[in-house]
Amino acid sequence: ASEGKDGASAAENTPPQVPQGKQGERSSVFYSAGQFFFEYLVVVSLKKMPDGRYEPKITYQFPKRENLLKGQKEEEERLLQAIPLFCFPDGNNWAPITEFTSETFSFVLTNVDGSRKIGYCRRLLPSGRGVRLPEVFCIISCLGCFGLFSKILDEVEKRRQISMAVIYPFMQGLRESPFPAPGKTVTIKSFIPESGTELIELTRPVDAHLEHVEFQALLQRLSPHLILHIFASAMLERRLIFLAEELSVLSQCIHAVAALLYPFTWAHTYIPVLPECLLDTVCCPTPFMVGIQMRHLQRVLEQPMEEALIVDLCEGKIIRAVGDEEEILPGKLQNEMLISLNRHNNNNNVHTSEQVNALVSEAFVQFFVRLVGHYGSHIKWGRSGSGSFQERNFCKAIASKSCRRLLKKFVKTNMFSLFIEEAEKSRIPQEGNG
Repeated sequence: ASEGKDGASAAENTPPQVPQGKQGERSSVFYSAGQFFFEYLVVVSLKKMPDGRYEPKITYQFPKRENLLKGQKEEEERLLQAIPLFCFPDGNNWAPITEFTSETFSFVLTNVDGSRKIGYCRRLLPSGRGVRLPEVFCIISCLGCFGLFSKILDEVEKRRQISMAVIYPFMQGLRESPFPAPGKTVTIKSFIPESGTELIELTRPVDAHLEHVEFQALLQRLSPHLILHIFASAMLERRLIFLAEELSVLSQCIHAVAALLYPFTWAHTYIPVLPECLLDTVCCPTPFMVGIQMRHLQRVLEQPMEEALIVDLCEGKIIRAVGDEEEILPGKLQNEMLISLNRHNNNNNVHTSEQVNALVSEAFVQFFVRLVGHYGSHIKWGRSGSGSFQERNFCKAIASKSCRRLLKKFVKTNMFSLFIEEAEKSRIPQEGNG
C-alpha cells in the first residue's frame, strides 16, 4: 500500500500473480486456470499490536506452497501481503465484540498484465462465548463466479462453527474436483462429525460473462435513470466513486456496473472495496471505479480530486456529477433502455437471479449492437491476414448525429481500442467478402 500512492501499480491494486507452475516435488499437479476451483484459502485474523490497535494478519493458509523457485516465492509473498488489507479494508477501528452478522464480499487483484484474481470473502464471528474478534475466510481464485463461491463460503462458515479441522478435508475435496463447464454441476462429498457424509452440489451459471454479477443489487438501490447515467460515465471511462457502508453492497454493485459494459471490459483502476489507507486513490487523474465506505464520505469530498461521478448507494442518489450525464447517450437509444429496465422493475413476476441478469444484460448488449455492431465491416484485411480498423469510415457509417457524436468519443476509449485490437488479430470472415 505504501508503494501505491505515487504509482499506478498500487492504485490499481496490483500485486504480481503467483506463477502458474509446479507446486512442489511431492505433487505432479500443475495449476492452470479452469483446473482448480481456487488457488488459496486464507484466514485473516485481527492481531493486537503494541499500540493497542488491531492489524489484520494471515493466520492460516491452504494449501501451503513448498519448493517454489526464489522468484515465485517473492511474488507469492507479495500477493499474500496484499490480501489482509482487502479483507479488512475498513481500517483498524476494531474491538472484541459479542455479536456480528456475517457478511460476504469480494475484491479484485489486478496484475500488471491486466489479468485478475478475485478474493471471495466471508467475514464472521467464530463460535464461542464472550467478546471476540471477527475473522475473514478468503478464497483466492482466477475464476469469476460470485454465487458459486458464496455457496462454498456457506459451507466453510458451517464448518468453522464446529472446528477449523473440519474445513481442511472439505477444501481438499473441492481442490481435487474439476471446475464445471458453464451450466454443469459438480458434486463434492463432505463428512461432518455428527451429521455424516453430505453431498454438496455446485452449479456454474450458463452465461460466463454474468458469473460474477448480481444486477438485482443495482436495481434495488438505483433507479433505471441513474443506472443509465452511471453506465454512460463508465462507457466514456470517467472517474466513478460508489458509497455504501456494507462491503457486500459495494462489491456487488460495482461488479454489476462493470458487467453492463459487456462485451467491453473496464481497463482501468478497479477496486470494489477501497481500503481506508488507499483513499487518496480518488486523486488519480486517470479513470477509476472504486467503492468506499460511507463513513469516509467527508474525507473523500475534501480530497483535491478531478471531476468524478459520486454515487450514494444507500440513498440511491448522485452526490456529485460532471453535469452532462443526461446528454451522453442518444435520446432514442436511452429511451429504449429505460423502457426495458422499467419493464423489469414493474414486472410482478418473480425472476430468479439468472433471469434478472439475462434481462438486464440483453438491454445493454442490444445498445452496443445498435451503436457499434457494424465494426466488422470496417476492418480492412491485408494479404498477410492482419486487419486494420477504418475508424473514420466506421463513425461516418452511422446516420444518427447523436449516435455519431457518442461514437466519436467511444472509439477513443481504452476499452474500445482493446476490443478492436483483438478483432484485428482474429479474422472472422464477413458475409459477402469471404
